[in-house]
Amino acid sequence: MTITLVIINLVIAAIILGLFVLMQKKGVSFSKRVLTALGVGVLAGLALQFSYGSAGKITTMTTDWLGLVGNSYIKFLQMIAIPLIFVSIVAAFTRLQLKANVAKIGTTIIVVLVVTAAIAAAVGIGAALLFKLDASSITQGATELARAQDLQDRVASVDLTLPQKIVEFIPSNVFLDFTGARPTSTLGVVIFAMFVGIAYTTLKGKQAKEAAFFARLIDSFYAIIIRIVRMIIQLTPYGVFAIITNTTATSDLGAIAKLGTFVVASYVALIVMFIIHLAILGIAGMSPKTFLKEAMPALTFAFTSRTSAGALPLNVAAQERMGVPSGIANFSASFGLSIGQNGCAGIYPAMLAIMIAVSTGIDVTSWTFILTVIAVVAISSFGVAGVGGGATFAAIIVLSALNLPVGLAGVLISVEPLIDMGRTALNVSDSMVAGVVTSKVDGSFDPENADNEEHDAVTA
Repeated sequence: MTITLVIINLVIAAIILGLFVLMQKKGVSFSKRVLTALGVGVLAGLALQFSYGSAGKITTMTTDWLGLVGNSYIKFLQMIAIPLIFVSIVAAFTRLQLKANVAKIGTTIIVVLVVTAAIAAAVGIGAALLFKLDASSITQGATELARAQDLQDRVASVDLTLPQKIVEFIPSNVFLDFTGARPTSTLGVVIFAMFVGIAYTTLKGKQAKEAAFFARLIDSFYAIIIRIVRMIIQLTPYGVFAIITNTTATSDLGAIAKLGTFVVASYVALIVMFIIHLAILGIAGMSPKTFLKEAMPALTFAFTSRTSAGALPLNVAAQERMGVPSGIANFSASFGLSIGQNGCAGIYPAMLAIMIAVSTGIDVTSWTFILTVIAVVAISSFGVAGVGGGATFAAIIVLSALNLPVGLAGVLISVEPLIDMGRTALNVSDSMVAGVVTSKVDGSFDPENADNEEHDAVTA
């Protein structure tokens, strides 16, 4: 009987996936297909949850097979992320897309990411104080205690000084970084790509023939990579449906209800910070409406998949449609994977710091403590990996720096998937804001000549 019900569930899922194929053939826009997949996935997940339970055998078997679609899609995106970063940044040099000093561009992006992380920390603190969050009021069961012990065991592995973190960015073996083996592999590839690009520009005046051959080679490689990106991103509605169905079906609704105040406070803070992003864009001279239109596919995917790294191709494509040059778009999207993540490395650790500090008797309304938390969060926002678990690393670093009990962060394990969705979307939004602001400062932002033709096919 169990197998029969699982087969019925999978047949229904296959029919739903077939409807997305039909929508594409009828010319329904990419964004509408993705949003439809999101909504249908939530309903399908709730149906599985209420019919068989979040941990029921039928639910587990059904979501395991649906994971074949969702997890494969995420892996495809992760597969192309590093090659896309490398070739896009090098192509920015060969195509003369980086008109200003590269150091200035990189510095501007990092400043925007870190400043917004500090603002996000302030927003997180405000939300924690407004909702009077207190870790001591949350009951810790066996799962939470096991999580607390795991966090305590991981403190030593991530507790690095700022100079040590900066050194970690520099690749000692670029081939290792191309495998994504290190948390900072993405930045390692960015740095190597910049060296290759700079070497190309110095070679042009001395060995023009070799430089021209290299430029043609990069153009060919770039065309192939973009073609692969288009093929993968066409799978987005199917991946989103499978991912959100599994997330909804396996969430512990009881635990979410008990920790509802923290969930609500988190999303209030995330929404406020997103509004601040839109305000920053407005000040920079870009229409928030245009930003929402172009960014929605990337934000939707980041929300459902909980991976900033997987959303990288969509992130870059969205920025280029807005009018951000390819080089800056790749820089900001890549830096944003490990620096200044507003959701995972800004709001989340700041809220945790406040609710845990309250439970230890610290006066969290003291301006000295508040400013210390903001400063620690901003500095610690360097080197947070843009994959699942990045928020945990950020929390460990911040709590240990403030001499707060790291283990208490384990009380939130039950609602991690739910709040991580919003955090990841905010991370991606922040990297886009950094790209737009930097291109505005650089004077290269040009919505009229955006590379829409090249990237329209991505979201067709």
